[in-house]
Amino acid sequence: MITFIERALLFIIMLRVISGSIEITAAAFMFKFNDLEKAFYINSLLALVGPFILIVTTGIALHGLTDKISLARIICLFAGICLIFYSLKSN
Repeated sequence: MITFIERALLFIIMLRVISGSIEITAAAFMFKFNDLEKAFYINSLLALVGPFILIVTTGIALHGLTDKISLARIICLFAGICLIFYSLKSN
């Protein structure tokens, strides 16, 4: 049986598969290089990918749900994401 998948959901799934593939590839490179400095560098690059994927997937989901959720909830979600990023930057 073929079921209908919303376009927004399909984009989120594809982004998460790509993100997971990047993570697995990075782990393979760390294993291949077998060097702590290179692993640290690769891990630092991954720190850029994660937040980007979070923001994009959340934006796609909110765009797909704009008619189903209130503006107050959308604001709360974005405020939560901002707090996550703020907590990562704070000491």
